[in-house]
Amino acid sequence: MIDALLANWLENIAVAFGLVSVYLSTREKISSWPAAIINVGIFFFVFWKAKLYADAVLQIVYLLLSIYGWYEWLFGGANKARLDVSRARIRDWAILVPLAIAFAIGLGTFLARHTDSPVPYLDASLTATSLVAQWMMTRKQLENWVIWIVADIVYVPTFLARHLPSTAVQYAVFLVLAVMGYVSWRKSLAHQTLAAGTAKA
Repeated sequence: MIDALLANWLENIAVAFGLVSVYLSTREKISSWPAAIINVGIFFFVFWKAKLYADAVLQIVYLLLSIYGWYEWLFGGANKARLDVSRARIRDWAILVPLAIAFAIGLGTFLARHTDSPVPYLDASLTATSLVAQWMMTRKQLENWVIWIVADIVYVPTFLARHLPSTAVQYAVFLVLAVMGYVSWRKSLAHQTLAAGTAKA
């Protein structure tokens, strides 16, 4: 009983920090990254207890990517300036898509053979997709929001099936925030393009 209450309490805290983090990301705020670090730290324990092992390990990777993203958003632009929104290049897709497919197949096979995960290949595919989206977010590439929209649509029923209702609600809100993020970042990119064209003129 105590363990269940503690898990529920931790899940709700993680949900709160996750929502704050994604909302701040849609506004291109650097503070989104420390909020994300707290979020993923708590969710590691929540997912492990729920036997979503790939998602648990994913939180560790998210932690490293959050630290990297924090640095990149601050100093990843020209002349160590703040990073601007950009679009993913063909080269990015040519590298990320095959890597994601190979990773999903490999991880799914491992989970199916060596763990009691009830959805090994779905878990692995969502993990691979989320990694691609998070990497693109660290680089402030607009398309990260499109990938998150697709992933969130699948995540919601997955978490409901694993009896994580608060997390399912969080990802439903993430879906809305991802749409907001795409719209906001697209406007930001348009303003940057306009400003660059004006400067050249």
